Amino acid sequence: MSNPKIRYECTNCGASFPKWVGRCAVCGTWDSVVKKIIFPSASSTAMPHRIPATKDSPETVLLSSVAESAEGLERLKTGIGELDNILGGGLVPGSILLLGGDPGIGKSTLMLQLAGSIVKAGTNVLYLSGEESASQIGMRAARLAIDGADRLHLLTETCFESVEQVVLQQNPDLLIVDSIQTVYVSALDAVPGSIAQVRESSAGFLRLAKTGGLTVILVGHVTKDGSLAGPRILEHMVDTVLYFEGDGNHTHRILRVVKNRFGSTNEIGLFQMRGDGLREVSDLSGYFLAGRAMDSPGTAVICTMEGTRTLLVEVQALVSPTGYGTAQRVSTGYDSKRLAIMLAILEKRLGLPLSSHDVFVNLAGGLRVYEPAADLGICLGIFSSLKEKVLDPGTVFVGEVGLSGELRSVSHLEARLKESAKFGFQRIVCPQVALEKEIRPKGLKITFCERLAQAVACAVSEKATDV
Repeated sequence: MSNPKIRYECTNCGASFPKWVGRCAVCGTWDSVVKKIIFPSASSTAMPHRIPATKDSPETVLLSSVAESAEGLERLKTGIGELDNILGGGLVPGSILLLGGDPGIGKSTLMLQLAGSIVKAGTNVLYLSGEESASQIGMRAARLAIDGADRLHLLTETCFESVEQVVLQQNPDLLIVDSIQTVYVSALDAVPGSIAQVRESSAGFLRLAKTGGLTVILVGHVTKDGSLAGPRILEHMVDTVLYFEGDGNHTHRILRVVKNRFGSTNEIGLFQMRGDGLREVSDLSGYFLAGRAMDSPGTAVICTMEGTRTLLVEVQALVSPTGYGTAQRVSTGYDSKRLAIMLAILEKRLGLPLSSHDVFVNLAGGLRVYEPAADLGICLGIFSSLKEKVLDPGTVFVGEVGLSGELRSVSHLEARLKESAKFGFQRIVCPQVALEKEIRPKGLKITFCERLAQAVACAVSEKATDV
């Protein structure tokens, strides 16, 4: 038998090194490199990576035949409208999903409500829990008033081989794994939750999903930096990646799609956490605009896109003289680096003395906006707060601001116009684009601006006066 090999592997990112180091050179984590002993197989040859050919050769299929069979494939409806919308119509049989989120955000609650809703439709569901006992899940089911609890099968097990036997015996349509970090493969000499265990366990569930037509939902933990715990390859293995976002200061929860092989990406679903579970919020714009101040300086309304859905969100800005040597720049829900660029544009192109002022920007409701179409609303909110001028409360601002102060066009302007008119706004300020007359909503005035200075000039309400 060959001598064992020694390798050092990072437990955080999975990187390997020939010798021990105190800090991982890949992810920068301290004291995460551990020693691993690898015993080569006795049957290994000079070419260990060569896989011997099987007796039965695999068969090929025509793409046309696969495409025809895929057209008639029906999705599995979850019974939760917001979840079905972001998934593109429901769960695809034979797919594997990954749901991540902070501890206590409501992942288990959402999965239990999902299981109860699907079971009512006659679907066979197996709920695997490695973190809670059956009695704990039963207490949550009673609090949530799960209707299909008498037909929902529970399994409290962490060994993958045992779970695989149960799946092959019961042959469920949907398997929910809560969570993947608790499942381990007994053949591996590693603790549950390690890089190797998460990778091998996920590969096992992936094999069950693809070979047996089983739909699998994996629940994963989130690290301190907001990424899913485990190897990055885990997100590449699955078909769909969902992030459950929220904080303790707000009752709403946002379910965001960052990867979807069967539908649109960057879609969001909005839920409200209540005592009896999660409830859907279908009117997203109305939820984020509720309670906004109409006559307060520093507020502006933007129209942003989340996937194929339009959202009207209130931007709040506060500008005050700094009391420190260096001015503070704090943003919530908006990229801080992007905010620094907007402040430089305002100071350079409009001559605003922002270097001597603290700037605080917040998106009301706890929403995070990533697209550059929010730039114009951010800039006008900062201008309004600095000059103590009230912006027109009936105006929506949409546009990307370039470094030279020009306004650049944005996508899906027609959808933004319809959403603005739906909530009673009278005007929208946006970059110059070509629009057909029939797609312009009635009662909504469109003001095209080429420069940031023009948008600032037409944004201040005629009734507003200097304070």
